[in-house]
Order: sequence, then C-alpha cells, then structure tokens
Amino acid sequence: MEANLGFLIGAGIAVLAGLGAGIGIGVATSGASQAISRQPEASGKIMTVFFLGIALAEATAIYGFVIAILIFTKA
Repeated sequence: MEANLGFLIGAGIAVLAGLGAGIGIGVATSGASQAISRQPEASGKIMTVFFLGIALAEATAIYGFVIAILIFTKA
C-alpha cells in the first residue's frame, strides 16, 4: 500500500509541470503583446520567438503529463 501511495504522489507532482507551463505561457503572451504594442513593425519577429517559447513550455507540460501517466499505470 505504501508503494502505491508513493507512485500516486509522484504522479501528482509530475502533473504540476502543467501549472508551470501555464504560468510560462501567460508571461510569454504578456511580454509579446507589450512588445508588439511598443514596436508594431517588429511583430513578425516577436511572434516567431513567441511561438517558439510557447512550444517549449507546452512540451514541458506534455512531458510531465506523460511521466504522470507512466507512473500512474505502474501503481
């Protein structure tokens, strides 16, 4: 029983990666919108970096979700 509890706690902690990704995407969106409002002519370059940052943050969330599923199925 204690081993199963450890697996479940580990899976819960792994899911918290989604929280960090959500905060990161919010900060990136805020920064990109502020940058575009200050320099509209650079919006193409800003959006490229913005989408790259969102992809990396989302990948982190997906990795955490996959690890949580793997841990949960071992319990």
